[in-house]
Amino acid sequence: MSDTQAKESTAGGVIASVDVRRIVQMIPHRYPMLLVDRVVDLRLGESAVGIKNVSINEPFFQGHFPGAPVMPGVLLIESMAQTAAVLVVATMGPEAEGKLVYFMSIDGARFRRPVVPGDRIEVRVQKQQARQSVWKFSGKVIVDGNVAAEATFAAMIRDR
Repeated sequence: MSDTQAKESTAGGVIASVDVRRIVQMIPHRYPMLLVDRVVDLRLGESAVGIKNVSINEPFFQGHFPGAPVMPGVLLIESMAQTAAVLVVATMGPEAEGKLVYFMSIDGARFRRPVVPGDRIEVRVQKQQARQSVWKFSGKVIVDGNVAAEATFAAMIRDR
């Protein structure tokens, strides 16, 4: 990982920042389904914070909803999952890069406020447990200090 792609602290397995070029090496998602621009404050095996700048140019805004654009709730949950996938790959190491991550469950999903063009979402994920290839997380999407969405989810990491 180059210095321009990630800045890593030597104390306690903390990675200060992972940019989008490194993210696409770590997880298989690509435009238009890549829903995290940067991961900051990544604590190996524990938690991560993803950042997405929501733009009117997002393809889903054409139909959701014309004249009143709102980011779909399922994509907010997907942004949680992608942030969690970066955490998993960073924790597991280079052999996990490019593996597929499949949802196994989504529980307690709540949508508190709409996310609209111009918002900057902060996606906070916290590992609850990990057993072999199955990881469970709690996640929140924060906009301007307020919770926009939250959920608990489990995912399985598999080879392509």
